[in-house]
Amino acid sequence: MTPRRAGLYATVALVFASTTPAQSQGITREELRIPMTIAGSRGLEAVIVKPEGGGRFPLVLISHGAPRKPDERPNMTPLAFVPQASEFARRGFAAVVVMRRGYGNSGGDYAESNGNCRDPDYLRSAAASIADLRAALAHLGTRPDVDTSRIVAVGQSAGGFASVAFAAEQPSGLRAVINFAGGRGSQADDEVCMPDRLVEAYRTFGRNARVPMLWVYAENDHYFAPPLAERFRSAFVAGGGIVDFIRAPAFGEDGHRLFPAAAGIPKWTPYVDDFLKRHGLVNNISLAAPATTLKPPTHLSASGQQAFADYLVAAPHKAFAAGARNGFAWRTGRRTIEEAKAATLEACAKFAPDCRLVAADDAAVP
Repeated sequence: MTPRRAGLYATVALVFASTTPAQSQGITREELRIPMTIAGSRGLEAVIVKPEGGGRFPLVLISHGAPRKPDERPNMTPLAFVPQASEFARRGFAAVVVMRRGYGNSGGDYAESNGNCRDPDYLRSAAASIADLRAALAHLGTRPDVDTSRIVAVGQSAGGFASVAFAAEQPSGLRAVINFAGGRGSQADDEVCMPDRLVEAYRTFGRNARVPMLWVYAENDHYFAPPLAERFRSAFVAGGGIVDFIRAPAFGEDGHRLFPAAAGIPKWTPYVDDFLKRHGLVNNISLAAPATTLKPPTHLSASGQQAFADYLVAAPHKAFAAGARNGFAWRTGRRTIEEAKAATLEACAKFAPDCRLVAADDAAVP
């Protein structure tokens, strides 16, 4: 939910030289469906963000987290990760965000339950995630614009855990993993179901995963705090895994949001750029961030001006509303622009009786 008012130590010889010319000017976005028999006729909901132009682009496969409240899973959408996917597209990748079974509008039943908190089976939930990632790769490998022989798996929270587990399966084409705050079993702030079992799951993955990895955990992560994450790393490395571990500075109220929050992008991109460079995973494409002509209402307070700046880099579908004298609200990461507009106006009405839409997605509302 957005604010409303006032607001790899091993060296690998891998050069991702894209066939697309470096003068490509922008990026494109396409919503798609990943066929998967067990997911039924709907398959898996996904979005691909990539540079404009022809050629085959190395793949970044982005895996989302899991909310603590089950009733929030249907409201999730791959569009929520478009800003993050765009950062990889600007670096020459085809970035694909896939909603696994039971999340968003993907078909099939939720299959990632760890079971009872007193007896969690983290390897079972990992196996379910891996099945969905394999289905995604099988389909993406048929596309002429995606090169699945050159893959970087990127995941946050449960998606980070899934990406590490996926590497243990040694899928063909996987070159590296970037794990942001990966883990499972967080029931409440700083409470994890049987953390020793989670540590052992990472030890199991480390026995087979052999690609270089970057793990990033913020100092104030209230799902998987750095001391616990350090235990994950130690167990994984003891098994033979390769990890470049970063204990990032505190971010916002909960550092677990470092990757999914648009405001976190300038914080984590230097870590990623350094990792990609050191491991030969860079491309010959570097696209500038798109410029915008959208301007905030001049009467907004300083906090309102900052909120509008945050809005500009937030995920679609989104909208921003403001009253004539004061009060504002914005909502982002909605499935449709109509839903974003309605939710924004409803939120803004709590702060000003005369709220009107100022912007919807990347366009001004007259």
